[in-house]
Amino acid sequence: QVQLVESGGGLVQAGGSLRLSCAASGSIFRPYVMGWYRQAPGKQRELVATITSGDSTNYADSVKGRFTISRDNAKSTVYLQMNSLKPEDTAVYYCAAVYRMTYWGQGTQVTVSS
Repeated sequence: QVQLVESGGGLVQAGGSLRLSCAASGSIFRPYVMGWYRQAPGKQRELVATITSGDSTNYADSVKGRFTISRDNAKSTVYLQMNSLKPEDTAVYYCAAVYRMTYWGQGTQVTVSS
């Protein structure tokens, strides 16, 4: 089993940047596919980006070219660098770890003002 703790959310103006972190504990980190999801008010949770144990990445079309997912296996941490933020990026961002089942963090709020 793995526990996930997100950090790095906050309030930023449009065009700004934020870096989210997700620290994993309780299990060996490397086998997990890690991902970031987000949920805006009144909307379903959606995929933002994923990264495999081999560092293959996948992004939602809406964030391609602006967001970068990365992982540090030595620190059991996955990151989401978010640049050129837009008001429509406002959401609660969740970290997920997938290995036989999906584990979720508690979420961190990102608010982008226009």
